[in-house]
Amino acid sequence: MPNLLIELFSEEIPARMQSKAADDLRKMVTDGLVEAGLTYAGAAAFSTPRRLTLSIDDLLAESKPVREERKGPATTAPEQAIEGFLRSTGLTIDQLEVRDQKKGQAYFAVIEKPGRKAAEVIAEVLEQTIRNFPWPKSMRWGAGPLRWVRPLHSIVCILSDADGNEVVPVDIDGITSSNTTKGHRFMAPDAFTVTGFDDYEAKLKRAKVILRADERADAIWQDATNMAFAAGLEVVDDKGLLAEVSGLVEWPVVLMGSIDDAFLGLPPEVLQTSMKEHQKFFSVRNPKTGRIEKFITVANIETADQGATILKGNQKVLFARLSDAKFFWENDLRTVEREGLEAMGAPLANVTFHNKLGSQAERIGRIAALAKELAPVVGADAAEAELAAKVAKCDLSSEMVYEFPELQGIMGRYYAKSAKLSDAVADACRDHYSPLGPSDDVPTEAVSVAVALADKLDTLTGFWAIDEKPTGSKDPFALRRAALGVIRLILSNGLTLKLSGVIAKANAGADSADLLSFFHDRLKVFLRDEGIRHDVIDACLAMDGSDDLALLVKRARALQDMVGTEDGTNLLQGYKRASNILSQAEDKDGVEYSFGADVKFAEGDAEKALFAALDTAEAAIAPAMKAEDFAAAMSAMASLRAPIDGFFEAVQVNSENEIIRRNRLNLLSRIRTICTSVADLSRVEG
Repeated sequence: MPNLLIELFSEEIPARMQSKAADDLRKMVTDGLVEAGLTYAGAAAFSTPRRLTLSIDDLLAESKPVREERKGPATTAPEQAIEGFLRSTGLTIDQLEVRDQKKGQAYFAVIEKPGRKAAEVIAEVLEQTIRNFPWPKSMRWGAGPLRWVRPLHSIVCILSDADGNEVVPVDIDGITSSNTTKGHRFMAPDAFTVTGFDDYEAKLKRAKVILRADERADAIWQDATNMAFAAGLEVVDDKGLLAEVSGLVEWPVVLMGSIDDAFLGLPPEVLQTSMKEHQKFFSVRNPKTGRIEKFITVANIETADQGATILKGNQKVLFARLSDAKFFWENDLRTVEREGLEAMGAPLANVTFHNKLGSQAERIGRIAALAKELAPVVGADAAEAELAAKVAKCDLSSEMVYEFPELQGIMGRYYAKSAKLSDAVADACRDHYSPLGPSDDVPTEAVSVAVALADKLDTLTGFWAIDEKPTGSKDPFALRRAALGVIRLILSNGLTLKLSGVIAKANAGADSADLLSFFHDRLKVFLRDEGIRHDVIDACLAMDGSDDLALLVKRARALQDMVGTEDGTNLLQGYKRASNILSQAEDKDGVEYSFGADVKFAEGDAEKALFAALDTAEAAIAPAMKAEDFAAAMSAMASLRAPIDGFFEAVQVNSENEIIRRNRLNLLSRIRTICTSVADLSRVEG
């Protein structure tokens, strides 16, 4: 069975597009081959700045013949229906068969497709792939209609097996396939021929091209960390930058340069952001001081002077970039020291947050009032929480954040410290946006927690008040993320917070019930990732106090643990049996059996044992629930498993004696009442 090698060689592909393009090439080609009847054993796609490569192993040499039968319209059907069937099959009416059916005769088409050679199918599929490739942006050049991300220069398309290899003939707007490619643009520009994937990858490496993106990334990181370690420094980890840089070079050459002493006093985040955004440099940090002292750049060429000229040019450009950053930093500090941090934020009165929700300054006022309200709940000083909320967003008016928006919050902390504000206020400036994502750290300092909660709750209640809610996959104001942030802040800090009341205080115009339901939906997603079943959550949501998320989750975790045990599973079955019998009897009799079970009417040890067990469980569950000790309450409830099982094995509920029957139904009502005092077990599946 032959192997297939495809290479699409072009001008430089943007790094951000390479990984997806390689996946698209693999999927489009393999889907097309399989649809045409050519299966394979494995496929792998690769990318470099100048090429997309696909390797397919053990491809069928020829597709199998296909015989397909299709039933058509009745022979008496309108002519238009028959013509439509003929068009769909590509046959003439003389080629159709007439067969007897229950309701008369009907046309049948027998379509036979002979097997096709792999080369023929590959050429067809590859042309369709290239002409319909889903680049985010593409360009057309020359006179032909072909569009590609950058001008496409050549195509390698080779089928190889133990007997040799052949070029699959493909011609796309004058670009014809061959077995020839090129290496590194500068260090090995000459063309060379290849016979298959292994030969191709080995010759590329000799021609100064590392085909695999992960291998390039590993080489960059290893060289960079070794170089920094030798100087007593460390490279700041940045996986996103590493992936991007590995897509900018075919032959990575790691170089370490110095940062001018004039800039070493800048905050490390400023240096790191400026170098990353403008020049794709890695930051190199002194682990003893935390200062960024050097940088790592990755060249795409080996030079006779070991990169000295490259570094000289980079350092010249870096000096200009960091001079701008230093200017912004010093200007911002002068503003803070001269006028105060709140004065820096004064222009926010002229910045619209949302046309229905007012300016940024008005929003800050709402957040400050809510942070003050929340302070006692989270254990923060109310005045400090209010002040932190007032200054937390002032850095949005700074020159530094205007240049680097990703530094918002981070710069706020530096400016707050410059204004001689407390560490708690400064930390809240930095942390109040968190958590931004599911893996982001959650603030734990009380003032930071108060401001972070107030910020997110103001966003949610505000947009709920103006009826701007997420719909389907659309969430332009990141309200799902804000709700998840509130959930994580509450749970991580173990806060007792009645959300319904907080929502009403934050914005009286927000529909508290609807927003609380939104929180519950987000909570279900969050807990599902922890392995807590949706029906368990629903059973707890049905209970009073569901707007206290910490309490709700505590109950759900305890119930999940209980239903995961043998006693819990069997208790659930006993509860459902009791509940079903009771519901049927109440429907039939038209009464509610909700009280009056008396042990003096009990017959036999099993029935008496259930009375005693219910008394014991009730005595244990009530104080446990009051103390919010759900684990103890669930344990007491699970202890009912054996007496309930024994009762149903020994006792017939619907006794012929009406007094005994009513007493037993009231006994079942006690089971239902005691169990549903812990959670609504009717909502638990199983």
